[in-house]
Formats: sequence, structure tokens, C-alpha cells
Amino acid sequence: MAVSLERRTGVVAFLYWLWDGVDRTIFTAIKFSFPARFVSPFGFLGMLTFIVFIILGVSGALLMFYYQPILDRAWDSVQFINDEVPFGFHIRNIHYHGSNAMVLLAVLHMYYQYFSGRYKIRNEVLWMTGVILGTVTILEAFTGYDVIFSERAELAISIAASLTTSIPVVGPTIRDAALGSGFSDFVLRFYAQHVFLLPIVMLGLMAVHFPRFLVFDVPMVMAIGGAILITGGVFPIDMGFKFEPTVPPGVTVPEWYLTGIYAFMRTQYDKFVTGLLWPLLFIISFVLIPFIDRYKKFSWRDRPIITAFGITSLAQIMVTTYWGFYISPDISLPLVERLVIDPIFFYGVMILLVPLGFGFTYMMIKLANEAERKSKLAKSNGPQKVATINLSEKWINWLLVALLAFQVFLNIAAYNAALIGMKNISLFFIGIILLVFAAFFHVYRYAMSQQKNAPPPAPMPVVEEKPMLAESEESVEQSKLPEGEGTSNSKPETKELAPEVPTPKTQADLGVGADTNPDVNGVKK
Repeated sequence: MAVSLERRTGVVAFLYWLWDGVDRTIFTAIKFSFPARFVSPFGFLGMLTFIVFIILGVSGALLMFYYQPILDRAWDSVQFINDEVPFGFHIRNIHYHGSNAMVLLAVLHMYYQYFSGRYKIRNEVLWMTGVILGTVTILEAFTGYDVIFSERAELAISIAASLTTSIPVVGPTIRDAALGSGFSDFVLRFYAQHVFLLPIVMLGLMAVHFPRFLVFDVPMVMAIGGAILITGGVFPIDMGFKFEPTVPPGVTVPEWYLTGIYAFMRTQYDKFVTGLLWPLLFIISFVLIPFIDRYKKFSWRDRPIITAFGITSLAQIMVTTYWGFYISPDISLPLVERLVIDPIFFYGVMILLVPLGFGFTYMMIKLANEAERKSKLAKSNGPQKVATINLSEKWINWLLVALLAFQVFLNIAAYNAALIGMKNISLFFIGIILLVFAAFFHVYRYAMSQQKNAPPPAPMPVVEEKPMLAESEESVEQSKLPEGEGTSNSKPETKELAPEVPTPKTQADLGVGADTNPDVNGVKK
């Protein structure tokens, strides 16, 4: 029976007990992998989206302590959080920019899976739930920025009400369920959807969508958290203008992930077609992609039609998003004329983008295949060794010390900025702190991997013993002879211990056989 000398006490014993208990739950059905070296960020965009979802849940729960979902108090309560509550400015900026980051990461994750063909590995259900999850993520962000009830929120709510009303048969019912009886109670309805209904739907979809193997990279988690904080420090979100029914609203546009739909609606075509039917067809086409894609290979170069569709859709999204932000600068025109987009020009550009997208994709695939062929040829004819950056142990230690010193400085600077009231500067410094921590962790991980891959020590040179002199051997043999057998001219016995017997190789060098004893003054043993 093996006996362990290690004892688990205190915090270590508690952590092992906690892990043993969690191991019996469904939580450990998802296996987390902590990569020992740098992994491409595109490989865990889904994990980063989930991390931002957790950040939004924590920051949103903190905002709930002071937010009041009442029509005439919603905007004032957010202003109180922003200006009076300790660290309320920081929490609100984290929540707002975190919502934008989650939408962006979800879109990037979806297109990465699309172009890499991951849905072809029997992942049709994961793909479909992912597309639906991305749509619900946009709805979650939409209801979030509406509960402040600013002029921008009033515009978004008016558009949402008109779109739901335009749905045949069930439109008015959906409008009443989602918005209530109008502005009098829509804030409470949107608040309930934002903090409870939609998150429950997202958690259910995540339970199905998440794979069993999830890569969790600590530096990238710190980096995305730092990026959100830095964005909040550089671009602090303002309150906007409070909506007043008696005051004419100014010119504003929805958030960036909705301006594409807003651009279609500004062409003054049918609201149901422009605001609901086109986006619905876009979502359905993405859901059906795994059943349409019959290519045997996964690379985007080997799936030209599917790749062309994806690039064309990206071009459409970018053009319509920009167009939704554009408003004529001529203030002499009425507001309606400044907002209306010429439908002939708009749809002409959208139709022209289709052949341009497919043509650009075909040219890109041809160039990529040719470049790959040339790179393989150059690799076979050129040097095989790839240039890498390898830091020595000394430089790694100095880099860790420098990062640690910079981390201490940033903490002092962030604390000082918070004391003197520079809220956005302190938020910026906190973001840099997280990025430096990510760099610190990555350098440490690099050092550990270098230690594991360290080359073996050089072999020690073997020093061959020199052959003993004949006189030394004679003295050794004479010391072994019995008394009386020694000759009169033999040397006296030495007091030093005899050295080791030379190897057969040494004996061969001396011209003496390995099996016969040497002749000492003509006497053989």
C-alpha cells in the first residue's frame, strides 16, 4: 500500500472537496482545456462570447440595484448611476461596451465557423442553434439600450412597434405582448425581457450549442476584458437626450448592429418587407447552409460558391450598416427628406454587389491557390527551417520583472485617477492593467513551454587514463610477490595504494596479453 506524505489542509482541501462535488454535476460535461502555448484567437471566439456574456450578467446585476424601470424615472435613474453612484460610471461603460463586444464576437464566431466549414463535422444542430443564438443576442442588446428611454431609444421603439404591427395576422398581438399599451408600460416590458426572458432563452441555447470540449485561454480572456475597459475609457458612453413628448426629437440613428435594417426601412418601401422579411430570409439562408453545402472539403478555397455567398453577405452588411449611419448634412431640407434614401440608387448598389462579390471571391480563390502552390514549391526548394523568436532565460526574467513593475505603476495611476475624479482615465488604466496581466501570463506560459522543450545537456567529455609506467607496474607486481621471490635489485615497496588495473586496451598498447601475467625480472607467476 502506497503512503503519501502530502496532506491537503486549509484552502487546498476545500478546493479539492469543491472540485470533487462539481465533478458529479452536469457542469463537468464540458471539458475545459487550458492551452500550454499560444493558440489562434479565432479558435475560441465562442468561449470569448460566453465570457463577455458572464461580464454582462455581473455588471447588469450591479446596475439593477439603482435602475428604476418606470417611464418617468428610467432616464433619471441611469443618470444617477452615471454621475452619483460610486463606480457607477465604470459599471455602465463596461455593460454598454460589453454588449457591443458580445454582438461583434458572435458575428465573428459565426463567420469563422462558416468559412472554416466546421458545421460539416456533424455539427448541424450546433450551427443552427448558433445562428438563432446570434439573433437573440442582437435582440438582447436592442432591449438593453431601449430601457434608458432616451431619444435614440424612442426611435428604436417606434420602429419596433411599426415593424411588429406590419406582420400579417399576428402582428398586433405580438406588439401588445412585447410593448404593452404603448409608452406607458413598455419600459417595464423591455426590462423584463432584457433581464429575464431573453437571458433564459440564451442560456438554453448555450446548453445545446456549447461543444463538450471548450478551450479556455486565460491571456485572451484578460485581453478581451481589457479591450472592453479601454474602449470605455477612450469612448465613454454619454447619456444622450432624455425623451420629452412635448419636444421635437433630434436626428439620431439606432445602434450599429441595427443600422443596416434601418437603411432598408429608410427607402420607404413596405415595412414588413424591408424590416422583417429581408432579415428573416438572411437568417433562414444561414440556418440552411449545412444542408446546402455538399462539398466534401472544408477549406474556403475548395468551396467557391459557399465562400462567395459569405463574402457577398459581408459586403451587404458593411455597406448597409454605413448607409444607415449616413444622414444628409443639408439642414435646410426637412427632416423627412434628410432621412429618406433613394430606393433606386440603394437597391441598384445592393444588386451590383452580388456579381462583384462572386467575382472577387473567384479571383481571390484563384490567387490563393496559386500562392499556395508557389509557397509549397519555394518551401521544397528553399530552407526548411522557419525563423522563430526564442527568448533566453535571462531575457524572460527581465521581461517578467518589467511587466510586474509596469503593473504596479498602472495600479497606482488608476487609483490616483479615480481619486481626482477622472473616471474614464481610471477605466482606461484598468483596461491596460488587464492587458499587461495577459502579457505577463503569456510570457510565463512561454517560459514554461521553453523549459519543457529545453535541449538535453551536452555530454561530458570522457578523459582516458594514461598508461602506467613500467616501473610503477613492476613495483605493483613486486608488492604482490611472496617474501624471498624478489631479486636483490628490486625497488622497495611503496606506501601508496596501487592504482586501478589498466583496461585490456591499455595492456594491448603495452604489448602484453590480457590472459597472461607480465614477466617480472624473468619470473612468471
